[in-house]
Amino acid sequence: MPKKRLRQLMLAQRRALGADAVRAASQRVQDSFLASSEFSLSRVIALYAPIHGEVGTSSVMNTALAHGKVVLFPAVCGQELRFIKVPDVSMLRTGCFGILEPCVTGEVVSPDEADVIIIPGVAFDLCGRRIGYGKGYYDRALHHLEGTGRLIGFCYDFQVVDEIAGEPHDVALDLIFTDARVIRPRGYHIPEEVQRR
Repeated sequence: MPKKRLRQLMLAQRRALGADAVRAASQRVQDSFLASSEFSLSRVIALYAPIHGEVGTSSVMNTALAHGKVVLFPAVCGQELRFIKVPDVSMLRTGCFGILEPCVTGEVVSPDEADVIIIPGVAFDLCGRRIGYGKGYYDRALHHLEGTGRLIGFCYDFQVVDEIAGEPHDVALDLIFTDARVIRPRGYHIPEEVQRR
């Protein structure tokens, strides 16, 4: 199925979710991630602020901060995505595209320093490929980290399809957490060097 059509279908299905369904499914996704070694072994976690019914991240943020972890959120700066340290949710303000993001004057941290980077999307496949909104911000910012074990998708299980026609610039994810399962493309398991960080 063409990306544009798949994007339309998935966005329509996500918009049809009620607030209670979003809240419950989002919590299941976050609980699964919080119980994982990817969370427990990480020191620096990059999150996203959800829009249009995306899986929420507030439980991960609150738990990470309570455990003394560093939390980053992306901010759009021109054509770039910068990751900025957020010690408190009050630092987030409405930015580009109506998405909550940190002030660009905050402390910028290279995504290379993040142990895990949680990435939203519109559709995902079993090989870790992802369709976003078509702007390419995450692809440009994170392509060099592909295959390092740091890139994790959050989504509802209905957003996962068997296969997406990928393009060379698309970033492939290492793990996908849904409200029903954890998908490990290519049998990925957390690398020893990540465990030693």
